[in-house]
Amino acid sequence: MSSELVNLLRSREYGLKIANEVNKESENIVKRLGRPVRIMNFCGTHEWTITHYGIRSLMSHNIELIPGPGCPVCITPGYYVDLLIDLSFNNYTVLTYGDAYKLPGTSGKKPRSLFQAASMGGRVKVIYSFTDAVKIATEKPSEKFVFFAVGFETTIPATAIPIFYRKVPDNLYVLIAYRYTPPVMKYLLINHPEVEIDGIIAPGHVSAIIGSESWRFLPEEFRIPVVVSGFEPIDVLTSIFLIVKMLNEGKPNLVNEYSRVVKPEGSTFVKEIMNRVHENVDSYWRGIGVIPGSGAKLRDPYKRLDILTHLGLEEKIVEDKLPGCICDKVVLGLAKPVDCPLFMKACKPQSPYGPCMVSSEGACRIWAENI
Repeated sequence: MSSELVNLLRSREYGLKIANEVNKESENIVKRLGRPVRIMNFCGTHEWTITHYGIRSLMSHNIELIPGPGCPVCITPGYYVDLLIDLSFNNYTVLTYGDAYKLPGTSGKKPRSLFQAASMGGRVKVIYSFTDAVKIATEKPSEKFVFFAVGFETTIPATAIPIFYRKVPDNLYVLIAYRYTPPVMKYLLINHPEVEIDGIIAPGHVSAIIGSESWRFLPEEFRIPVVVSGFEPIDVLTSIFLIVKMLNEGKPNLVNEYSRVVKPEGSTFVKEIMNRVHENVDSYWRGIGVIPGSGAKLRDPYKRLDILTHLGLEEKIVEDKLPGCICDKVVLGLAKPVDCPLFMKACKPQSPYGPCMVSSEGACRIWAENI
């Protein structure tokens, strides 16, 4: 028997032991709450791990695992897509990550995505990194390009560092759609207490940038235990166990399970550059609303790169809830993907209707491909 197989079997055995402990620990909590323990995972990658490896099937009926707002593409305003579609037909080449290629714009917009725009002659190119965007624009100085900067804190450094060091050519502009994660969690807990969150699995990738201490407000202000988790099944199971243990002891705290990657303070060098390039602003989340301090905006020394500034446009909030789609409720943990009447009917991975089916981090896409 290979050592790899032995390790796999040991890992599975260990995982089952943790799951059994979780289920035992949850019994007393359920008696106290009068309902299942509800644990929200923030990150789309955590949701993928939970769904792909069948972690929910290991939990008793006392534990409910809820996908949360961990998909940056899902909450990106449709107005941005509308604008980029128009630019793709007006002498700009739009450079985008593949995750946002099929993201729909606002209701009634045709073409409804950059994918459809490209099929109709729009200038759109899928790239893997901002470095690719810089290289492409540098090689074609007579053409104009705009990069669709979508993501949470994990991807902000990809543009912030080249911008800070003046490595961006004059013919490349950026549409900033970045969002910060702690503010949306605070928004959810304050504005939607009906979600009834008892514990939170905090995002590991994001926390590698902003630090595990960024989530300290959850136990201190809301009395909710939080665990910053890695992405292996054992990581997630361990994080669930730690949350249930804290609930049982009545001692909510912050635990960094992903300490092999995440530091309490995060990456101070990267955070300094991010803060010098961007300022925090109140920003709109698709279908949800304006969340204080949740967005990024280029500071004055770098505004020439901002496509809105270049075009003399103001940021707009345009109603972008698509008829029949409940992605906003899925993102906030108010509904499950299977609650949507369009799920795997009018909305499928190969032909997404709503934003939660577009990205590999969207809960609807994850459930469609793994259940």
